Amino acid sequence: MGILRDKLSSYDAPQKAMQAGIYPYFRAIESEQDTVVIINGKKVLMFGSNSYLGLTNHPKVKEAAKAAIDKYGTGCAGSRFLNGTLDIHIQLEEKLARFVNKEGALCFSTGFQVNLGVVSILAGRHDYLLLDELDHASIIEGSRLSFSKVLKFAHNDMDALKNKLKFCHKDHIKLIVVDGVFSMEGDIINLPEVVKLAEHYGASIMVDDAHSLGVLGKNGSGTASHFGLTDKVDLIMGTFSKSFASLGGFIAADKEVINYIKHNSRTMIFSASMTPASTASVLASIEIMENEPERIKHLWDLTALALSGFKSAGFDTGKSETPIIPLFIRDDIKALQMTQILLAEGVFVNPVVSPAVPKEDCLIRYSLMATHTKEQVEISIDKITQAARTLGILS
Repeated sequence: MGILRDKLSSYDAPQKAMQAGIYPYFRAIESEQDTVVIINGKKVLMFGSNSYLGLTNHPKVKEAAKAAIDKYGTGCAGSRFLNGTLDIHIQLEEKLARFVNKEGALCFSTGFQVNLGVVSILAGRHDYLLLDELDHASIIEGSRLSFSKVLKFAHNDMDALKNKLKFCHKDHIKLIVVDGVFSMEGDIINLPEVVKLAEHYGASIMVDDAHSLGVLGKNGSGTASHFGLTDKVDLIMGTFSKSFASLGGFIAADKEVINYIKHNSRTMIFSASMTPASTASVLASIEIMENEPERIKHLWDLTALALSGFKSAGFDTGKSETPIIPLFIRDDIKALQMTQILLAEGVFVNPVVSPAVPKEDCLIRYSLMATHTKEQVEISIDKITQAARTLGILS
């Protein structure tokens, strides 16, 4: 490999972290994704999962997945465009459209593929994509494949968005793409103000609801529903790997928009379709979300408990108002050390360090599931607080 190998061999940041005993990634879990997992034969409280409703182990979800394998097999052996469309794919898309109150929906194999394949094709060379600077990496990658002009605005800053919109030519497409709930910060996009600006400047809106579905809105149907603005949002994106306890993603919009994406999105056309088990799992999850609203209520009760506990202990939780709670450490090494200390103490959390975020914004990402108990949350707060004091993060 020559020069290429020399370049890649010089990358040794992971090895250095391993030698220092603070490498926190690829931790092998030996059990189901639940509030308690097994790592190295030891029980660990899981506060690093995106399974916000805790449905990965729900009997109805598992039964649906098994039944789908029995009927359809383990895969589709092709893309949706050709031989890979099953009747349950269409059934799921119709159900998703109703769930988020849009005319149509289209499923992809992963959530990343949705943003990559949709953001990249909607705006052209003379058009504009306006992105929150903290949008998910998949949105950023999609924008890089687009021929349009990409304008980033300061996080959730409506004056900054307004200034960018002023720059745009009034007769060209202007697509504002934002996360509904931001995946690391845990705050919610100021959608009412985004809508006002979009209407004033003739822009369209796409909301990435990856971390909003199952958390916000009627029966967990997302950010637009939460604010009563579904008719003002043009495209709603979602993933299945979080509250839907599966793998895949979707885009929902007017039928004309879905028709265009269906016949132009390369990540859909040239990728194998969702597996039968994944598809059936999502269908079952939606039914549970609609029939068990107490799950979402309990999730929000836990969120209030955790936010109050961390703030009382002295943690900076930023502007979080959701089950995603950032604990700002503002020191990469201490964040990694804290993660390892907590794992040894039986608590799993995720560190977010530079270059993913600026060093001064590094944090521990703490996330809740509806299946957590109040006792588990209280135990985790105590252990996290003690670890932070040991490292001098808290006085």
